[in-house]
Amino acid sequence: MPALRTIRRTLPLAAAALMLTHPASAQDYPTRNISVLVGFAAGGAADVIARMVGQRLGERLGQTVVVENRGGAGGNIASKMVSNAAPDGYTLLTMTSSLAVSETANKNKGFSVDDLRPIAIVAYSPYVIAVHPSNPAKDLKEFVANGKEKSFTFGSPGVGTGPHIGAEYFFREVAKVKAVHVPFGNARAEMALLGGHVDSLVISLPAVTTAINQNQVRGIALATEARSPAVPQVPTLDEGGFPNIYHGSWIGFFAPAKTPDAVVTKLNAEINQIMQGADVLAKLKSLGFDVMIKPLPEATAYFKSEVVTWGNMVRAIGFSSH
Repeated sequence: MPALRTIRRTLPLAAAALMLTHPASAQDYPTRNISVLVGFAAGGAADVIARMVGQRLGERLGQTVVVENRGGAGGNIASKMVSNAAPDGYTLLTMTSSLAVSETANKNKGFSVDDLRPIAIVAYSPYVIAVHPSNPAKDLKEFVANGKEKSFTFGSPGVGTGPHIGAEYFFREVAKVKAVHVPFGNARAEMALLGGHVDSLVISLPAVTTAINQNQVRGIALATEARSPAVPQVPTLDEGGFPNIYHGSWIGFFAPAKTPDAVVTKLNAEINQIMQGADVLAKLKSLGFDVMIKPLPEATAYFKSEVVTWGNMVRAIGFSSH
């Protein structure tokens, strides 16, 4: 009898422990605060979107969503932290296409994209080639022609970022010009162009939308299929004579790889609903983002294809961060 009483006491305790560590279903989730780690500093595009979505997600789920900035190493610090977190839906990640870039570019980052799973890919912004208004090139064709005669410099948000890799690939492999990379942070890159310290800048459109519209810098090409309503005066690479080259940065939400399907599916549905809100659509379009609404299978397939695409570009230019 003593042994039987012991078994009866421990069974409920074990069941309770399981319920605390693994949500049984989407209906049980969430029961406490959710943390969203952003791989970059406050004020950037990823941070803005994480906070915009986080506030609305908390309202929809009835729990507080706490957004924390864990910048550094091109987003790899936050990505590694989330990849090692409990797969229970309470620690999420907001990251950009840098996650796909670093999978091939950085083999010593301490985690793999297989340690994470996409929840939703929510926004996309094309890369833009911008120059100082005093640059003699009237358009991309003239800019490239000048570059064949004399090497030039281009700034980017940093070594190994999407704009850096995309620019190196375009200038070296496609346009066949000699371009020297000068890395900065987003704000510093724009200031370097304004100050004439670099000849050009390749960056995600939202970082320079205001500067372009105020004629502080001149956009000469967007790496996208159609012109952006945020900067309708800027032509595409297609118009500049380089068709079918579409490079840009997306922003997405991720969870540890073993997070239950029911939880990830629920988060995907909730975030997609948020992204369809009129206020969200208007805000992001004004900044130069295209909103992306992808069900979970499509988001997963898109992310996998991006890992392959960026991996091919990284290998083509022979880049490695370590």
